[in-house]
Amino acid sequence: MTRENLKLALLTGAAGVLGSETARGLAADGFRVIMVDLDRKRLEALAQEIGRGAYPLVLDVADPQKIAEACAKIGQEFGQVSVLVNNAGVLSNHKAAETANDEWRRIMAVNLDGAFYLCREWLPGMKADGWGRIINVCSMAMKTGGITAGTAYTSSKGALASLTFSLAREAASHGVTVNGIAPAYIKTPMVTEQLTEEQRRALLDQIPVGRFCEAEEVAHVVRFLVSPLSGFITGEIIDINGGLHMD
Repeated sequence: MTRENLKLALLTGAAGVLGSETARGLAADGFRVIMVDLDRKRLEALAQEIGRGAYPLVLDVADPQKIAEACAKIGQEFGQVSVLVNNAGVLSNHKAAETANDEWRRIMAVNLDGAFYLCREWLPGMKADGWGRIINVCSMAMKTGGITAGTAYTSSKGALASLTFSLAREAASHGVTVNGIAPAYIKTPMVTEQLTEEQRRALLDQIPVGRFCEAEEVAHVVRFLVSPLSGFITGEIIDINGGLHMD
C-alpha cells in the first residue's frame, strides 16, 4: 500500500450499518479511510465495494496494547490520521441490578476506553499538524437517562460526552475540533433486533417525526463536522433524534 496525497480518516465500528454509511461518505469526500471492526468478512466486503482508499483493519478497540501496535503500523504505512470517528459501541438494555460486573467492564471498555486510547494516539499529531477532526458517536441516552438503554450503556455514553468536552478544550487552539453526535433509534440491529415490536411501536408514538433515523442521516452529520463548514464548532454534542428529546 502506498501513501496518497489525501487526508487519512480512521473509523471504528465500520462494519455496522452506521459505520458502513459513514465509511462510504468519507470515501466519497476524498478521504482515505481505515475501517476498524472485529467482523473481518463484512469489513473486507465493504472495502471491496468502496474500492481504492478503503482499508479494512480487524482490531478490538478495547485492547490498549493492540491499539498501540496498530496505530504505530498505521503511522508507518499511511502517516498521520487527520480524522478520527469513534463509532464502535456495544449496547445493553440491562438496568443497574441486572448488570453483571463483566458486562459493565466490557461496555465501558468498548464504548469509552477505546475512544480514549485512539484519541491519545492521534491527537498529538493532529495538534502538531495544526488540523484535525475527532467525532465521538454518543447517544441520546446520556441526556435522558436511557429510555430503553441500560445503565452501563447510558453511563458509557455520558462519559464519552465528557471526554469530548475535555479534548475539545485541550485541542481548540491547535486547529483541532472535537465534537459528538447524540443519535437516537437509528435503523440498526440495536433497534430492529434488540427491541421488541411493542417497544418499537411505543417509541414511534413518542418520536415527533414519526419514524426511526436512517444511518445515512447520521453519516451526513459526521461529514459536516469533518468539512470546512464546521471549523468554528467544537465541544458540541449534536442531537439527531427526530424531536424525541429537545434541549
